[in-house]
Amino acid sequence: MIDRPIILVTGGAGYIGSHCCRALAAAGYQPVVYDNLSTGHRSFVAGLLVTGDLLDETTLARAFAEYKVAAVMHFAAASLVGESVADPQKYYINNVQGTLSLLKAMRNAGCRRIVFSSTGAVYGNADSKALPEDFPCAPINPYGASKWMIERMLADYRSAYGFGAFCLRYFNAAGADAKGGIGELRDNETHLIPRAMMALQGHVGDFAVFGDDYETPDGTAIRDYVHVTDLAAAHVSALKLLLEGHVGGSFNLGTGSGFSVREILSAIRQETGRDVPQVVKPRRAGDPPYLVADPSTSRRVLNFVPTHSDLSTIIRTAWSWHQKAHPLKQT
Repeated sequence: MIDRPIILVTGGAGYIGSHCCRALAAAGYQPVVYDNLSTGHRSFVAGLLVTGDLLDETTLARAFAEYKVAAVMHFAAASLVGESVADPQKYYINNVQGTLSLLKAMRNAGCRRIVFSSTGAVYGNADSKALPEDFPCAPINPYGASKWMIERMLADYRSAYGFGAFCLRYFNAAGADAKGGIGELRDNETHLIPRAMMALQGHVGDFAVFGDDYETPDGTAIRDYVHVTDLAAAHVSALKLLLEGHVGGSFNLGTGSGFSVREILSAIRQETGRDVPQVVKPRRAGDPPYLVADPSTSRRVLNFVPTHSDLSTIIRTAWSWHQKAHPLKQT
């Protein structure tokens, strides 16, 4: 018998979800992972696993019936910007329709608390200032649009059905668990830091800087990088507030500081002592030049004070993980 509050974690076998499961367990909750393992990893699962897809209403209903779920953390989604531009249907089915299926199952089970994994991509093309939550949302790719649609859905569920819903808009998740057990691991890696490290290890032969003609100091895109461990802590804080009766809302999770692609590659060189082999290619469709959070509201409401998100810690923990997950390729 489980005597700790049960949290259903969709996508809990993935990168961010698995870190959050460990943070939940450390905080006294029992995570139950719901994942179809299409991109997640069974070895990342901490505790109980229900293998299922969000569009599988029967399996979802069975999970809620078997466990007395106090709240849901929702990470399950397709999340590649470039792929979303090429195949928007996949993103609207997986992300929007899948979430609607989850919300229906939650209502049927009487569970009305959810922490949702949103994204800074809901803002679209921003100026060169850190973005507050009231900056107009105008996503420029289907991935960001799907997340914005879900935020709108949750606002309606909050109003009509009494849901408590936090939408946590994180910017560029990065880094890895300090103990080295889990990190970023994808068959099709597109994110800058892990892809650069895989290039150093000989596993990526076509590493590219996409665009060096942005209106930024060095011509490359600027992003706000936040350590996955800090993201996990913020999710636990949001959950605690929901369980205390908070109605939720949309909150940025970032540091308020941005780094360009070239600055990241320089930091990787400092940590590893090696230059990342690279070529410059044209900008990718759907990529804004600048995306940095104003995290002041999260600091006030969620007590969100990142303690692992300095660039040195991000790169060091990511490199340690990649040396374990992707040993140097023998040539």
